[in-house]
Amino acid sequence: MEEGLSEREIIVALLGIGALLFGTWNRRRLRALPAWRVLWAGFCVLLSGWILTVLEEVLWSNALNVLEHACYAASSVLMAVWCWLAFARPQKGGEHVGRGA
Repeated sequence: MEEGLSEREIIVALLGIGALLFGTWNRRRLRALPAWRVLWAGFCVLLSGWILTVLEEVLWSNALNVLEHACYAASSVLMAVWCWLAFARPQKGGEHVGRGA
C-alpha cells in the first residue's frame, strides 16, 4: 500500500468540494428530489470522509482514519435509506412511492 499523501486523494476531495458548491448553488432543484435531506446528508458525510483522508496524512492519523471509515459507513447507510425512501417505501394503499411505480 502506498504511503504518504496521494494526489488522487486531494483531487477527489477538491472535486467533492466542487460538487458541494454546485449542490448548494442548485439547492432548489435538489429539494425537488424525494427525501432530499437524507441524500444531501449522505453526500456531506461522504465528503467529510474524503476530506479526512487528506487530513489524516497531516494530523492525527489513527484517529482520523477511524473517523474517515466511520464517515464512509454512515454515508453508505444514509444512501441506502435514501434509496428506500425515494424508490421502495410503500405508501398507504399498497402503492410504492417513487418514479415508475
